[in-house]
Amino acid sequence: MKDLKYLQLWDAYGPLLTDAQREICEKYYMYDLSLSEIAEEKGVSKQAVSDALKTSRDLLDLYEEKLHFNEQTQSYSLEVSFMMTDVTRALETFKRLHPEFAGEMDAIIAKVTVGETIDLDEGEN
Repeated sequence: MKDLKYLQLWDAYGPLLTDAQREICEKYYMYDLSLSEIAEEKGVSKQAVSDALKTSRDLLDLYEEKLHFNEQTQSYSLEVSFMMTDVTRALETFKRLHPEFAGEMDAIIAKVTVGETIDLDEGEN
């Protein structure tokens, strides 16, 4: 990836760009095409692609400066990651203290670490 920052901003704010800006950013960031390749594909000059990409970057920076959505999302993701680590440690401790529940704890740990939903009522009906 050429620039992780702008890829993340594009993910967050891409829908706010024009169709042409979105297409150029997608080709540049997602498909790793060069400015020349994009220009050739679109039938425009390399400078036009460069200008569109710069305008898009400026807009993405402006949206993040005003909305802070990407910053908040990253912060939230980090907090969730820490919480999941704490949950996994607690489950491991419980499993060690109550080996009779090892199978159930392993199943829950596997789901928690993969991000699946857990049906706690499963098997009780």
